[in-house]
Amino acid sequence: MHQKGNIQIIEWEDLDKRKFYSFGVFMTMTIRAAVYPAMLIRTRLQVQRGRSMYSGTVDAFVKILRSEGVRGLYRGFPVNTFTLISGQAYITTYELVRKYVSAYSEDNTLKSLVAGGSASLVAQSITVPIDVISQQLMMQGHGQHLSRFKVHSDTDPGKPRRVFGQTRNIMGQIFATDGLRGFYRGYVASLLTYIPNSAVWWPFYHFYAEQLSRQAPSDCPHLVLQAVAGPLAAATASTVTNPMDVVRARVQVEGRSSVVDTFKQLISEEGYWGLTKGLSARIISSAPTAIVMVVGYETLKKLSLRPELVDSRHW
Repeated sequence: MHQKGNIQIIEWEDLDKRKFYSFGVFMTMTIRAAVYPAMLIRTRLQVQRGRSMYSGTVDAFVKILRSEGVRGLYRGFPVNTFTLISGQAYITTYELVRKYVSAYSEDNTLKSLVAGGSASLVAQSITVPIDVISQQLMMQGHGQHLSRFKVHSDTDPGKPRRVFGQTRNIMGQIFATDGLRGFYRGYVASLLTYIPNSAVWWPFYHFYAEQLSRQAPSDCPHLVLQAVAGPLAAATASTVTNPMDVVRARVQVEGRSSVVDTFKQLISEEGYWGLTKGLSARIISSAPTAIVMVVGYETLKKLSLRPELVDSRHW
């Protein structure tokens, strides 16, 4: 185990991989279910023109709940659960790249930055097609007029709905309109958003945790310090990368092909203020997500420690 400041970092070679992956799937699914409504609200806020539909995060939540019910907050969630695959790919890539970089440098900031960016590159290659479909489903209902594709009901009255019927409907429309490339629309924008986000988050997470450990009493549980460091790092990363996240959402939902043209149009129509759209929703979703993720991930690693190392970790 690598020790930074007063907080020991559990590395890849310290883990029982069978336990790590078994517990990891459950943790990832729980987190996604908890934060999905905020992701949906963020997407609608970013895609709308000005404040044509919602005046802010709370207004969007109330209006969606009133007009579409709780189910409206989970539009596209079933297909989004397939990102469990990318979640496991992200974790594996992050830990393996940290181990690889360790052979050349013991600088934890460098290891975190390179591993975080690499993990995001791998995960986004899997996630983007899922995001494209789920975002189109998110925009149905109250936000339907902002989407290029509309769900058409092909189910006769009285017959049960097909499983993933709306998903297949949207997938068919995307393929018919854009071909296979349509499922990777916004891929470059996603990389420009999430690689920096991940590369920034991990170094800041360890930085904040180290600074907190220096200020906190020696008997303060490390998990508490890490739970505070997580949302601080998330807020920092979200603020830095939000402009590109707005562009990414518009490219994917509106079917645009140029990141640069989308950026220019956003500036000309809404000014630089438009680059902050959805930021509050993003921070609101990322802060609790970071707490749950950090507590879950650090607990996951603790539970997955090889038996001979269990007593060596101050918790």
